[in-house]
Amino acid sequence: MFRSSPAAIRCVLALLLHAALVSGADAEFLAGIGVRSITPDPLLPVSGGLGAPHPVTEKRGELTARALVLRNGPTTVAIVSLDLLGFPSVLADRVRAKIEGIPEEHILIGATHTHSAPDCYAFPDGKGGHTADLKYIDLVCEQASAAIQDAIGRLEAAELRIATGEARGKIAYNYYAPDLYDRRMSVIQAVRPDRTVIATLVNYAIHPEVLGAEVGICSPDVIGPMCERIEALAGGRAIFMNGAQGGMITADNRDLDDPRDPLRGYWNDRRVWDECLRIGNTMADEAMRLVGDATAQRDPKLVCRFLDMRIPVDSDDLAAVIKGSPLRYPVNDDGSITTRVNFLELGNAQILTIPGEALPNIGFYLKRTMRGEHNLLFGLTNDAFGYIMTKVDFKSFPRYDYISRVSLGEMTGEILIETAHRLIGR
Repeated sequence: MFRSSPAAIRCVLALLLHAALVSGADAEFLAGIGVRSITPDPLLPVSGGLGAPHPVTEKRGELTARALVLRNGPTTVAIVSLDLLGFPSVLADRVRAKIEGIPEEHILIGATHTHSAPDCYAFPDGKGGHTADLKYIDLVCEQASAAIQDAIGRLEAAELRIATGEARGKIAYNYYAPDLYDRRMSVIQAVRPDRTVIATLVNYAIHPEVLGAEVGICSPDVIGPMCERIEALAGGRAIFMNGAQGGMITADNRDLDDPRDPLRGYWNDRRVWDECLRIGNTMADEAMRLVGDATAQRDPKLVCRFLDMRIPVDSDDLAAVIKGSPLRYPVNDDGSITTRVNFLELGNAQILTIPGEALPNIGFYLKRTMRGEHNLLFGLTNDAFGYIMTKVDFKSFPRYDYISRVSLGEMTGEILIETAHRLIGR
């Protein structure tokens, strides 16, 4: 029978202790955030969607690329927010290809959906050209990848505080049916062990279009003031991920003293920077109120899954974009496109990405079927091709004519829901 000497036993115990410490260090939860400017210099025309972009004469705030990187053991995830109308997957793949150390499927890139930024779709102009500045698109890709690299370089030990609740105040409404929108705001805050703040992520469904494309201003709209106020109040950096804001969950900049159509309940809008400040500051204050009492989660779980889904392209308008843009959107042999949906488990939260503008009923339904204590939807993430509607909503009302025309097709919502349920159910 083999007998170990006391010295040998001490050596083995020391090795086991070292292995445990190394394993614990490897599994330590880390967070880092990077921010880069993507404001064009000189300024470029801004786009609110299909059609010719609008010239600008000034800027208010900075367009930014913001990247929050999270790591727990072998799993690393990057969440990227760009102050743009949309950022299609063909460009997101360019950014992902520049990053080492994070699987491409773990890099989630979304757009805030400001209507006061240059076109990054390269919409065809109907004359054989397009409406984008390709050098600016290259700049955005470079700055987005640099923001991710900055965040990786700033990774540090962190805990998470997560909260969800109704955001109070005159922030958003449904232009098509005022009360049919999701009032819930979710906040994820990465804090150091001493409780100082590294980053604050706000998830809320809203069109940041107080200004819109027609007023001649380049701007992140309400999102810029929101981020600046959070950073002033809490420290660290802020990042915004939009929600299910399709059809048409917009900023509530209605001038209730100036009705446009009293019978139908329409008001004229206040398209001024002061209104961006009011709504952005209100969003920031509500985010701070909600997360204020959240309990810190030490070593929160971090799991990232994904599925690719194929969607038929039945829209003539979007088919023209896919075929006519110089970005060379990838298309399957049957004319469909492939896009990705991610599902994150982060502490006691679950996060599902949506590759476009889902209507609020889809958002409510998906959140209801998710299983987290906090359920978040990242809209316009991994792709940004039009509105996402259920089959029964598609072309159902005259009010839905436009959003049906710029939806990939009536099956888009059904395919998204089925794919989401496969991810949620695993």
